[in-house]
Amino acid sequence: MNFDLTALIRSLGYIGIFVAIFAESGLLVGAVLPGDSLLFTAGFLASQGVLNFPFLLIVVFLAAVLGDNVGYATGNRYGDKVFKKDDSLVFNKDYIEKSQDFFARHGGKALILARFTPIVRTFAPILAGVGNMQYRKFLAYNLVGALLWAIGITSLGYFLGNAIPNVDHYILPAIAIIILISVAPSVVHILKDKKNRDALRSSMKRKKR
Repeated sequence: MNFDLTALIRSLGYIGIFVAIFAESGLLVGAVLPGDSLLFTAGFLASQGVLNFPFLLIVVFLAAVLGDNVGYATGNRYGDKVFKKDDSLVFNKDYIEKSQDFFARHGGKALILARFTPIVRTFAPILAGVGNMQYRKFLAYNLVGALLWAIGITSLGYFLGNAIPNVDHYILPAIAIIILISVAPSVVHILKDKKNRDALRSSMKRKKR
C-alpha cells in the first residue's frame, strides 16, 4: 500500500493530491478515498525533496477548504434529492445516518472532529448545508478543521520524515498507525451499539463452525 500510494503521488503530483483531498472533503464519490494516509505520505515525500513543502501545504489546505464548501453548497441546494437516493457504490444511507448522529452529538464542532473520521468527513459539510447552518459559522469551523487536518497530518509526515533516520524503512508501519487512528472513532461508535456487537458475535460464531 505504501509503495503504491507513494508511486501514485509521484506520478499525479500536486494536481492529483488536490483532486483527492477536494473530493474527500465534500463530494460523495470521495468518501472512500484514503485522505489521511495520502496527506501523511505527501508530507513524507516533501521531506525527501520530492515535493515542495510550503507549496504542498497551500495545496492541501485549499483543497480541504474548497471541498467542504462544495459539500455545503450541495447539501444546501440539493439536500432533499441527495438524501432520497437509493444505496449505490458511492452513496450509502448508513453513511448518512452515522454522519447525522455524529453531527447531532457534536454540533458545529462536528465539522472539525469529522475531518479525522473517514466517510463522516465527506458527509459532514453536506449535512451542514442541508441543515442550513449559518455560512459564516460553517466557514469558521471549515477553516479550523482544514488547518488541523490537512496541514497537521501533512506536517506530521514531513517532520517525521526529517527527524527519523532511514524513515523510509518505517513509512509503512507509520501509515498503518495513521489509518488505525483514523478508523478507531468509527469502530468505537459502531461497537457502542448493542445490535452491532450482537451481530459481530453471531458472525464470529458462524465462522468457527
